[in-house]
Amino acid sequence: MNSNKMKAIVYTKYGPPEVLKLKEVEKPTPKENEVLIKIFAAAVTSGDYRMRKADPFAVRFLTGLIRPSKTILGVDLSGEIESVGKDVKLYKEGDQVFGSTGLGFGAYAEYKCLSEEAVLAKKPANITFEEAATLFFGGHTALHFLRKGNIQSGQKVLIYGASGAVGSAAVQLARYFRAEVTGVCSTTNLELVKSLGADKVIDYTKEDFTKNSEIYDIIFDTVGKTSFSRCKGSLKQKGIYLTANASPADYFQMIWTSMSSSKKVIGGIAHERTEDIFFLRELIEEGKIKSVIDRRYPMEQTAEAHSYVEKGHKKGNVVITMKHNN
Repeated sequence: MNSNKMKAIVYTKYGPPEVLKLKEVEKPTPKENEVLIKIFAAAVTSGDYRMRKADPFAVRFLTGLIRPSKTILGVDLSGEIESVGKDVKLYKEGDQVFGSTGLGFGAYAEYKCLSEEAVLAKKPANITFEEAATLFFGGHTALHFLRKGNIQSGQKVLIYGASGAVGSAAVQLARYFRAEVTGVCSTTNLELVKSLGADKVIDYTKEDFTKNSEIYDIIFDTVGKTSFSRCKGSLKQKGIYLTANASPADYFQMIWTSMSSSKKVIGGIAHERTEDIFFLRELIEEGKIKSVIDRRYPMEQTAEAHSYVEKGHKKGNVVITMKHNN
């Protein structure tokens, strides 16, 4: 392959996983304040397939009304810095890093340029590139919402969807904040959620947690499968319902409960912050949290990875790996 070229997964129209094609494209060159990352692994998240499908339609206001304006998907990555711009001070060639491309996307490729001020950090030595690539999406989303819920030591916290990317991180982070954690998941994932530190696990195929008379300080729906109206009877006075996948009804509830109830609904977007990646890195290095990986796919099987993630049954995270020839 031409040294000025690289492989990438490209999509030129919205649609099913089959719109993702392996192509040869121009290899980027870092600007004066940028680093060029040789990517070894990238996460495949629920956000990625929503961008691919332009679902909800509002996605198109970010990515292009008629067709994608940024044709390489992928946000979370890990790799090694191949070269740096002349003004870069935080990193050097050979540094192993992980982080997020944000709305620049482009992680489904062999190389990506990022500003040294991007959401980027040196990779902890005690995890693999695959684990590093999959840590930030679930980790920072869970951290954002638990902090919004003002999680406190000793509180009772229920995590719905506890085996997914956000849920598996939320269980571990809630334990780190010394809450009493109940995880809700399917039968096949009960042992995984227990292993992450949940004090109790509920199999949603056999038990409805809203009918067991338990009440919680925080209910965190990580997958958008419950609602405030269904859960409010399981919340304490001044309890908080967190949703990582807020529906229009949830936004109405956020406004209504803020005016009429001691219970609150909190949703919205988890904005990425550089300080969060440093906080998560510290927890990884201390062995307080870990990344859960369900499946690994080679780059040429990215469409299959998307298809699997879209089914909604993954345990933790899915990752694609890049095999460099040089």
